[in-house]
Amino acid sequence: MAAKENAKAKNSGKGSFFKGVRTEFAKIIWPSRDTMVKQLIAVVCATAITALLIAVIDYGAQNLIDVLVKINAA
Repeated sequence: MAAKENAKAKNSGKGSFFKGVRTEFAKIIWPSRDTMVKQLIAVVCATAITALLIAVIDYGAQNLIDVLVKINAA
């Protein structure tokens, strides 16, 4: 009998978990399409600026290393 009670307790726990998840999803306030577009543009711009900054730093570091290697080789 104890095994059946444990099985029922486990199953009711899973059911209540998913019921809780469903309840929490109902509380979510989803952003409007305009908000999503604005946020998408902001993320794309920030990513592009960050990528450009990293590329400039990489280019500068590579040139600095090339200059230092030529100085040591001469």
